[in-house]
Amino acid sequence: QVQLVESGGGLVQPGGSLRLSCAASGVISGINTMSWYRQAPGKQRELVATISVSGSTYYADSVKGRFTISRNNAKNTVYLQMISLKPEDTAVYYCKRDQFGYVYWGQGTQVTVSS
Repeated sequence: QVQLVESGGGLVQPGGSLRLSCAASGVISGINTMSWYRQAPGKQRELVATISVSGSTYYADSVKGRFTISRNNAKNTVYLQMISLKPEDTAVYYCKRDQFGYVYWGQGTQVTVSS
């Protein structure tokens, strides 16, 4: 059974930084894509960043230059380094894994950017 567990969320002041982690267990090796999504109160869940197993990345325009997605395939872990955080980055951040037509989601971690 595949499980994704996010960690690293919290409260940070505007301009601050956070690093999110998502550890996957019960997975099998092979081509896959890992992504970070976020959902703010009253809004739809939106894609933040994606990384393939080979390291190709995609970023939403709203986070380009501020967020960096990376992964450690040996540890089945994906990271999201966030800098220059803004109040509008406040949301629950979710990790997602796409593999062989299956989609798996983590439970989410809250990120709050506020002074």
